[in-house]
Amino acid sequence: MKRQSKLTSRQSEQQQQHSNQQAEQHAALEFPTVEEMLRHDARHTPVPPSIAHRLQESIGPVQPRPWWRRLFGS
Repeated sequence: MKRQSKLTSRQSEQQQQHSNQQAEQHAALEFPTVEEMLRHDARHTPVPPSIAHRLQESIGPVQPRPWWRRLFGS
């Protein structure tokens, strides 16, 4: 009978350790600043391909404006 109680206590200890590990993995993260939180989110959030393509187009090489548009401000 003692052997069974030892096994059950070991099993309960293992289950408790396992549940503690899971709780640590799902624990909320605290960030010192909002910027750190945004950086963390940006690292872990994939950008959809269509948005990535549009972003690359928008930050592509800029065509220089003609001298007359720079002069007249248009």
